[in-house]
Amino acid sequence: MKRSILSGADALLSDPGLLDRLGSFSSVGLVTNPTGITKAAVPLYEELIGRCPLSALFSPEHGVRGDRQAGAAVDEYRDEATGLPVCSLYGPGKARAEEALSSLGCLLFDIQDIGSRYYTYQYTMTDCMKTAAEHGVPVWVLDRPPMIGCEAQGNILDPAFSSGVGRFPLPARPGMTVGELARYLNESEGIGADLTVVPCRGVVRNMFFDEGDLPFVCPSPNLPSPDCALIYVGTCLFEGTSVSEGRGTTKPFEQFGAPWLDSAALRRELTALADGGILPGCLFREVAFTPTFSKYAGELCRGIQIHVTDRKAFRPFDTGVYALSLIRRLAEGNPGTFTTRPFLSNLFGSDAIRREDFDPATYLSTLEAPLAVYREKTLPFRLYPES
Repeated sequence: MKRSILSGADALLSDPGLLDRLGSFSSVGLVTNPTGITKAAVPLYEELIGRCPLSALFSPEHGVRGDRQAGAAVDEYRDEATGLPVCSLYGPGKARAEEALSSLGCLLFDIQDIGSRYYTYQYTMTDCMKTAAEHGVPVWVLDRPPMIGCEAQGNILDPAFSSGVGRFPLPARPGMTVGELARYLNESEGIGADLTVVPCRGVVRNMFFDEGDLPFVCPSPNLPSPDCALIYVGTCLFEGTSVSEGRGTTKPFEQFGAPWLDSAALRRELTALADGGILPGCLFREVAFTPTFSKYAGELCRGIQIHVTDRKAFRPFDTGVYALSLIRRLAEGNPGTFTTRPFLSNLFGSDAIRREDFDPATYLSTLEAPLAVYREKTLPFRLYPES
């Protein structure tokens, strides 16, 4: 039986006191996208019109309607359905959006995060918090359930590699809901926003999104399921290489490959690691696919699909690191096929993985001690029981 859940948005709408407070502000802005819906699958902005002085919508990457691909510019426009101006927080219009934000009475943030350091929505949130703090605008973050549970895993970003896909010293899998993350970063990064987090109800930290009864909406165009979001923590690293991460197929991030890849050899090596308990909770299957866009569009690729068999045991970051390292070794006899670019260091939060002497087993063995420190530091900011 699924857990009965109320998102922060539903909790807000069911609390007359909170609605009265919201209605007392001179104007209200809402940062949202298609995931910002109620339990009845109604966009939050529709519910807020008439209940508070909602004056503007603010768009993250992919747009308020989720109709833009990764990295595509999002322009300012007026929403046809509501008549509200939509200000883009991603791309060339960001400065104008921040100017509009600075004049608000209150800013709401209601977006489903996925639980990965590389995902840009959390940095849109902290950018808004910083601007709001500078201008004395209160920020309300409406929390949402964890997409992939709240276990912290992976390496912690080296601040020297801070970028748009990794801004703060967080693990690859930060292990917090977006509301918990807002609380933690507001203090640890000295943002100093006047922050209110409206918690979910019924949430436990070890749950996956689809273990609750809220409707699932793709958080971005290439993340169609919670399992895909889980695998993304590892396979997003391929964005910084000459290997297709499966964009332009029906299984983005769940499968990866290239025209030159020896998929049979790669499957044997990965399966041996799985059988040996090094990469638990998954199976590896050879696949062939032809992307319709992105890398190798129109070309036949050979690769691997990851099938998650045990979500709690599966270690996506470790799996991605081993897969990338094995592909590099298998391609040594075919120069010029496997390549990386500096963006891989941004994603990885370090340049270690681009070094010729990188050894995945040695590297991964060093991660638990800093993760233990991180877990202890974030403990006071947690909002929900473990189970």
